[in-house]
Amino acid sequence: MGTQTKLVKKRAPTLYAIIAIKLFKGLLFVALAIVAYTLSDNDLPADYKNLLQQLRFNPERKFWADLAVQIGQLTEAKLLWAAAGTLVYSLFSLVEGVGLMFRVSWAGWMAIGESAFFIPIEIYELVRRTASESPRPGHTVTVLVILGLNILIVWYLFANRQRLFRHHSHH
Repeated sequence: MGTQTKLVKKRAPTLYAIIAIKLFKGLLFVALAIVAYTLSDNDLPADYKNLLQQLRFNPERKFWADLAVQIGQLTEAKLLWAAAGTLVYSLFSLVEGVGLMFRVSWAGWMAIGESAFFIPIEIYELVRRTASESPRPGHTVTVLVILGLNILIVWYLFANRQRLFRHHSHH
């Protein structure tokens, strides 16, 4: 049991990076949920128009005009549902991050499962974007980075699960 404890306490910089990613993602989604909740009863089209004016963006450009149409279709109920869903999703990342900090094996499996879940979706998104007539290079790079991170997280946590996590059956 002594060697098991020494192995568990061994430094793992990659694990620390994964913990930081999970906690950052969780906090980012909590912030997004709060923003969606606070905006839910606002006049969003008017707020959007004011924002474009403050940023000195041309509201006539196709991108901004298309976005204005999307914003106009948002209802208070839709925003509240989005806020609730975002908050629940953020809790997964926060629980994973904290669980990984304490090196509990279920958090490792939870992080593996959550990261693996998005890999096929990201691959589909890349294939769909590449096949479309107007691929957006910035979007493609972002999806590639997220895909790479998820593959790294799944591989690292799975390959190092025995070394990194406490297994309650050994105590």
